[in-house]
Amino acid sequence: MLDSTLTAPAPQLPALTPREHEVLAYLAQGHTYRMIACQMGLSPHTVDTYLRRLRSKTGSANRTQLTHIAFRLGY
Repeated sequence: MLDSTLTAPAPQLPALTPREHEVLAYLAQGHTYRMIACQMGLSPHTVDTYLRRLRSKTGSANRTQLTHIAFRLGY
């Protein structure tokens, strides 16, 4: 039996900034906060701030849910 969330259309999200899209893409690739920070030239604390904002904007409770959204968006 297929999970209906796998066939559902991509979620309608509030506008995300280019940096939020970038963080979401790295998250979908399996990067840690520290790895994302290094790739983007940021501190891990700043990456945490981006991820908290993304969770707030998307209604996600955790990193796993954000990753699921990233995959559904094609990242």
